[in-house]
Amino acid sequence: MTKAEAAERIVLLRDQINDYRYQYHVLNKSIMSEAAADSLKHELSQLEAEHPELVTPDSPTQRVAGKPLEKFQSVPHVVPMLSLNDVFDKSEVEAWRNRLVKLLPDFDDQFYVEIKMDGLAASVIYENGLLVRGLTRGDGYSGEDVTANLRTIESIPLSLRKSKTVPAEVYSGRFEARGEVLLYKQEFKVLNETRAAAGLPLFANPRNTAAGTIRQLDSKLVAVRKLRFHVYGLATELAGIDTHEKEHNLAAELGLVVESHSQIVKGVAGIMAFAEEWAEKRKELPYGTDGLVVTVNRNDWFRRLGVAGKAPRGSVAYKFPAEQATTRVKDILISIGRTGAATPFAVLEPTVVAGSTIQMATLHNESEIHRKDIRVGDTVIIQKAGDVIPEVVASLPKLRTGDEKVFKMPSSCPICGTKLVKTDKEAVWRCPNQNCYALERGRIIHFGSKGAFDIEGLGEQTVDALLDSRLIADSADLFNLTIDDVAGMPRFAQKSAENLVNAIQERKDVALDRYIYGLGIRHVGAQTALDLAEYFGSLVKFRNSNLEELQDIEGVGVVVAKSIAEWLSGKQGQELLEKLDKAGVRPRPVKRIEGKLSGQSFVITGTLEMGSREQVGERIK
Repeated sequence: MTKAEAAERIVLLRDQINDYRYQYHVLNKSIMSEAAADSLKHELSQLEAEHPELVTPDSPTQRVAGKPLEKFQSVPHVVPMLSLNDVFDKSEVEAWRNRLVKLLPDFDDQFYVEIKMDGLAASVIYENGLLVRGLTRGDGYSGEDVTANLRTIESIPLSLRKSKTVPAEVYSGRFEARGEVLLYKQEFKVLNETRAAAGLPLFANPRNTAAGTIRQLDSKLVAVRKLRFHVYGLATELAGIDTHEKEHNLAAELGLVVESHSQIVKGVAGIMAFAEEWAEKRKELPYGTDGLVVTVNRNDWFRRLGVAGKAPRGSVAYKFPAEQATTRVKDILISIGRTGAATPFAVLEPTVVAGSTIQMATLHNESEIHRKDIRVGDTVIIQKAGDVIPEVVASLPKLRTGDEKVFKMPSSCPICGTKLVKTDKEAVWRCPNQNCYALERGRIIHFGSKGAFDIEGLGEQTVDALLDSRLIADSADLFNLTIDDVAGMPRFAQKSAENLVNAIQERKDVALDRYIYGLGIRHVGAQTALDLAEYFGSLVKFRNSNLEELQDIEGVGVVVAKSIAEWLSGKQGQELLEKLDKAGVRPRPVKRIEGKLSGQSFVITGTLEMGSREQVGERIK
């Protein structure tokens, strides 16, 4: 076969394979067997091996990358990938709809309703019709570049399907679609059967498995898991695509898979009818779901409604009633948090709820246990609130045998033995020992968390390993760790030790608000930390503040001010600040600048050319 003949045959093979992919994944039709399709792919790969100069990035053979990545890169989203506010019943749906009408008096009550797929949110970005990048949601403003892994998903076209009815700019510029990475229930079952046969631990549920798979550094491992990608919307404004419904139709026309049960409904009655229909039918779906997504159909109205907090006003997630199950309470134990809060939790006989195996559930506090009359040995009803957090709903007293035991709050901390205390104003018992292992452990975990110092790789297991190895006693000790220290711990090799130590050292230069939040002062959340950073402008001024000055700050009440003042004047707080300073941790000051914009309020909404809304907000500030 000549090169010209090979080139012609390669084009024909690619077109046939791409048509098979479109028919199978988008139209749910099978025009040939999987074995036949594999045979075509094999012939194509052989021809490309003979003529490597004819290989193109969108060839079906180019889905799997050759070399594993060392780590994922963080990339800003051009348009933020915002999360949605939840609503749980008809009254909350009505309240949301009424808020929309106040903002849009001419609103036509048209909503686009779709199944909320239980997967990992991601975006796929095309340039001139070719797939160039894939990102996870991340924090909504930046995501991880998982392009190599998303390319392995057959339902994601490497090049957009050509159509004369599609706006021309789709093929001559940037086009971004957003959706969910899914692992179908059947594929999950087969995967776990394979792992069981190999003597490997089973995966918990399809969603977590899909999320864990897409974050594998080796795309070859991703390719064998048969993930899917279903689009739920576009992040590109196009002429003529003026409704959410048209976004779905366009995505399908371009060869992307969309959720096929979506529809336009009228008013709250239409939303609730759709919800009632799918409350039971959802079990027939090939993937998991915990609810619906309800969106104002017209895009111009959606943009006008803007954003409240970190969620768009024009869209909500309606959650199905939480799935429930019964099990037995084997024991009631106490966990101690970073503020000393002693929180009871139930140790349960393992049971499956909403696709996850549940072995523990929160009991909130002593009063809640007695109010619900939950005893050790009881048969109880449990649910995942919002299909996420396991909780004990109620006990079933009629199933008692007489051997059940009434819970009594322990008088001392189960970790350090210090006597627990409780004020009249709180329902929570606390360990007052600031040197308690559990408190220090919680403070270190909080110190390295996303909203604070954001130290990559410093999870709970790593903190436990560092404490158990006596390499650290508090958060400041992290900055004195060496690669040799960490490499000597269990489960740490030289490379992983280097990554952790480097990640810690990189966070010596951190913004003042993150620094203050990371200190773990009781009652000081992320917003209060920002208020303090903006008011004082520097760490020195913050450290030298007093109770009277703190009380004068807007947003800082008497209780919070007292908590901050006590922490700053206390021996433990002063020692931590000194140790951080000696370790070279220098928070960047926040300057308060008076000018023409002082005292004004700004609402940031819509799609902005100069960056994300968060970035624009920072520029205004």
